Amino acid sequence: MKLALSRTQIGSLFALCSAFLFSTKAIFIKQAYALSAQVDGTVLMALRMASALPFFIIIAWLNRHHNGHATGKDWALLVLAGLIGYYFSSWLDFTGLMYISASLERIILFLYPTMTVLASSVIYKQKLNAKSLFAICLSYGGTVLVMLQEHSNTPTQSNLWLGISLVFAAAIAFACYLLLTPRLIQKFGSWNFTGLALSVACIGTLIHFSLATSHPIELITQLPASVLWYGLALGFFVTVVPTILIMQSIERLGASQSAMIASIGPILTILLAVSFLGEYMTPLQWLGCILNIIGVMMITLSKKKLEH
Repeated sequence: MKLALSRTQIGSLFALCSAFLFSTKAIFIKQAYALSAQVDGTVLMALRMASALPFFIIIAWLNRHHNGHATGKDWALLVLAGLIGYYFSSWLDFTGLMYISASLERIILFLYPTMTVLASSVIYKQKLNAKSLFAICLSYGGTVLVMLQEHSNTPTQSNLWLGISLVFAAAIAFACYLLLTPRLIQKFGSWNFTGLALSVACIGTLIHFSLATSHPIELITQLPASVLWYGLALGFFVTVVPTILIMQSIERLGASQSAMIASIGPILTILLAVSFLGEYMTPLQWLGCILNIIGVMMITLSKKKLEH
């Protein structure tokens, strides 16, 4: 008997697989940090982006026919978007993970949809309705609850608040990237824009690494092979593959529906962190996580209604 999946089912499956792969990011990063004292956010980012760059160049090349309608200003904005969204934001995130748990990192990073809503309301001078304000309060209240619990559970942990600040800044940077994308996607096309923006981010990361490291090639050759494998996994399985999957999902379901399915990401990261990193979530932290997810889902649903 032949099993045929509908367009919606395939899109949902792609979104779920993408969410799972993205949720492994913090796990791989924390495990790589534990393997060598030479590994920091800059080194691991360089390994990730070096392994991802060829694939994004291919994606951009295969979809290059969309470039004809873009102006010089559009190209400048594309470079800015790539550097903000997948270079600067990712570097802040990777560095922040040196100081905080994978579970907390994922919950903080998940706030970015609320940040785009807040920024849009300021930019376009639109008042937020009561439902949106309530959703934002739920998200941030839940996140603060998780942060305070982590602080009370590990009062001697150094640089906890530094890590929290770095990841929060990463979420802000990614929200800025999302505000730039709608116009650029119209100009370049979604696939071409993704390939170009991520190629820019990869190149920016590698330039940063070469400038920040006195002997970059020598450092890479001294790293344990297992760290190099983690870098390759972060580049291919946690960056290239889930990016392609979520693009395929959006084409079938739309951005809002794909985002709703992807909201399972924080739960998956926490479960993986408990299983592979030995992290522990208290009942109050689980409550905070659930409040965060409910708030973000409410924001996503309200955005979906606006789109229609």
